[in-house]
Order: sequence, then structure tokens, then C-alpha cells
Amino acid sequence: MNAQELTTRVIPDLMQVIEKADVLVNALPYMQAYRNKTVLIKFGGSAMDDPALVKDLMRDIAVLEAMGLNPVVVHGGGKAISKAMAESGLEAKFVNGLRVTTKEAIGIVERTLSGTINPGLVEMLRDAGGKGVGIPGTEVFVGEKIREKDAEGNPVDIGEVGRVIGTLLPRIEEALNLEITPVISPLAKELGTHSPLNINADLAAAALARELRPVKLIYISDVPGILRDAADPTSLIQSINRKQALQLIEDGVVSGGMIPKVKSAVDALNAGVRKVHFIDGRLPHTLLLEIFTTEGIGTEIVREQR
Repeated sequence: MNAQELTTRVIPDLMQVIEKADVLVNALPYMQAYRNKTVLIKFGGSAMDDPALVKDLMRDIAVLEAMGLNPVVVHGGGKAISKAMAESGLEAKFVNGLRVTTKEAIGIVERTLSGTINPGLVEMLRDAGGKGVGIPGTEVFVGEKIREKDAEGNPVDIGEVGRVIGTLLPRIEEALNLEITPVISPLAKELGTHSPLNINADLAAAALARELRPVKLIYISDVPGILRDAADPTSLIQSINRKQALQLIEDGVVSGGMIPKVKSAVDALNAGVRKVHFIDGRLPHTLLLEIFTTEGIGTEIVREQR
């Protein structure tokens, strides 16, 4: 009887144990490559509606911490905002994908993002054994109001909605130096007035990436990645470069809410981010699969094609 046969009698599930060890060994090169590197994670979409999925993601972020990476999280919360507005008798309206945010609504947006969603995520991260601190976006992003146009080209006032024109990094850098994960809400402080502005979370993450220069910027949402055919999940595009990504927009392959995501990804790459990934938050351990396997999952956009 050889050693493996003898051990199998003592440990019936030996092969499963060995497979788990193999997973760790195969992940070693990635652990070594990304140790002490910053990974910026933007989390949003309907994946945030399932508490079990959110809990699993925060546990995976705790795993990243334990492996020596420096995760930074920017979260969304559109559906929760719409619900809170409806409960206050306010109708959700959008122009070109941006939420019309009146002076009355901005208070609801701020309370929902920074007062409810943000501390909830931090609590989940801590419950998973991680270390997190919630940072209101108004302490990170400086913004200015956006002026939009309707389908006929007429100016439309969408209220307290902005674009990021500057970022303040001290609180984020302090947290990272203490090996604590910053969890940031997508709000900005308006230049001059210091009033809060509602910011598209994808654009907020890209603006932060331009300053932090993370090794990876990862968008986690409720889609598999970039698809050549939106109705066919098997048409997933696994890897493209910046030029190809913009061409997909021109060709109409990338449309709707994916347009600002892809444009913001290209902006981040232009600013020095190495890779941007779009992955499906509805899949278990999607974040770990993307970072610690050769195959990855979803779509990656790189500066130049390999």
C-alpha cells in the first residue's frame, strides 16, 4: 500500500484537499505579482440587489486583503436611490443615462449612498474578517455640474449632477497605509459651493483610477462583460485594446449603459492604468477568478493587444 492509498483511508476526501492545495499553488504567481499593489473595484448594477452576492463579494475582498493586495472600492446604488425617492414621493427621471437630481432629491441620494449603502458594505467586509472604512465621496471627489441636452439638442437642467474635476487622496492613502480598505460613495463636493453632487459611479471610479494608477480597475456589474451580441452570452469578447474598444462603440456593438463604462475604462488606461476588467458579479468568486487565474473571467481592456 503506497502513501497516498494509506492516507486516503485516513482522509476520505484527500483528493479534494489536494485540489484545494493546487488552487493555492496555481495562484501563487499572481499573489507575488500583485502583493502590495492597488486594485480598484467598482461595484454596482443589480448584483447589489442580492444580499448574499454582496456578502460573498465583500468576503472575497477580505481575501484580497489577506493576500497582501490593497483593494479600494467605489460602489453604486441606483436602485436603492430610486426606491428611497419613490418612498418620498419623488419620481425617478433620467436624461442620457444620468439621474435628474433636484435639490430635494440630492439629500435622499446622499443619505442613501453615504448613510445606508456605504456603512452596510463596510460592516459586511468587517464581518468577513476584513478591515474597511467608509469614506463619503464628498471627501474624495471635487466636481462641477453637468449640462445635458435632449434628443433634439435642447439644453436640459438635470440638477445636482456632476463630473469629477479633481480628486483628494489623503484619506484613501491613509487607509491604505494602515492596510484598511477604503469604501467610497459616488458623490462629489461642488467646486466653490461645496454642495454635494450626484456622480455616475463608473465615471467616479475612472477618475479615481487616473490618480491612484491601480494595477487593475475592475467593474463588477450584472453583465458577463462586453458581448458582440447582447442577446448571446457566448459572444463574450475576452480581450481587446483601447482602439478596438472605441471602435466597438462606433460600430454600435457597445451601447446604452456600457458606453460610459467603456469610455471611462479607456480614459483610465490613457492615464496609466494597466488593465481594466468587466466581470459579472452574479457569479461566485468572480473577483478572485479574474485576479488569480490565467483564464480570467469577463472582458479585459488593455493598453495594447498582447
